[in-house]
Amino acid sequence: MRTPDKTKTRQVAFFQGKRASEESHTERMKRRIDTDTGKRMITARFATVEPVFGNLRNNKRLHRFTLRGRCKVDGQWKFYCLVHNIEKLAHHGYAQ
Repeated sequence: MRTPDKTKTRQVAFFQGKRASEESHTERMKRRIDTDTGKRMITARFATVEPVFGNLRNNKRLHRFTLRGRCKVDGQWKFYCLVHNIEKLAHHGYAQ
């Protein structure tokens, strides 16, 4: 924000509810991948080009970074990732 004293702060939070068990996300993913459906899913994922990079290069036209310096390039990369994630949220119904 350019003028934080004049701009009201906006926050977004998504609550999915509490988990029934104390199992970690890593353990849940391992259990899902070990199923027959999970094995088919993971092999198909390795066979395709990563969709995020394809979206950023073709749809967002991020072929090169326009800024110089590691910090600025990191900020630009995070901005493009933020836009990509907001679009995913909008397409999956969180924008309603």
